[in-house]
Amino acid sequence: MTHTAGLFHFSPRPVAVVILSLLMVIGCVSCTAPTNQNAVIRQSADPSGFLGAALPEPYLMPDAVLTDTSGGSFNLRTTPSAPVTLVFFGYTSCPDVCIAVLSDVATALGRMDAAARSQIQVVFITTDPSRDTPKRVRAYLDRFDPSFIGLTGDLGTIKSVGKRIGVEIEGMHKLPSGGYEVGHGAQVIGFDKARKGVVLWTPSTPIGDLKHDFELLVAKQR
Repeated sequence: MTHTAGLFHFSPRPVAVVILSLLMVIGCVSCTAPTNQNAVIRQSADPSGFLGAALPEPYLMPDAVLTDTSGGSFNLRTTPSAPVTLVFFGYTSCPDVCIAVLSDVATALGRMDAAARSQIQVVFITTDPSRDTPKRVRAYLDRFDPSFIGLTGDLGTIKSVGKRIGVEIEGMHKLPSGGYEVGHGAQVIGFDKARKGVVLWTPSTPIGDLKHDFELLVAKQR
């Protein structure tokens, strides 16, 4: 069974041609890992020092309000209390890519020094709010790291948030079984203390690269 969730989409920005070319290669509309999933964006010569894709024109975190897993309001721009915020869109019924990405992020964070780790908050935004209740999202995220923040809300608002930070959310696709799958971008976006998305990582980014970049992003906020 194939579920959609590996679609990559970025709003038109003057990103290096090599990055755009790689995104075209790995772009897909399947939550099942692409056949060339091991293609990882690297910018070894990038002056930023990131091993992920540094964004020359950072995304500004939308001033949008969603609902966290405790039922409270969560303003994406003002509520995060840590200097670094990692944002990922996904859904709890995703069978593979979402699980792999969240697992890799959790592993990379777990390998960091505790002081540096405390400077990072992970925010998971569901792309399937009709099924992903706050309780269901909380139970899902607890499998990876209880500190991960889960958000849900109106699908229109979630799509708007995604669009403003370069994440495509296609919505539901009916399956022969009677269920449905959800197409969405699977990149993780790193936001700095100014709430600007300055770097992103695609699925299959090595855990060591994630750890390196998370630590570097934290260091840049000092």
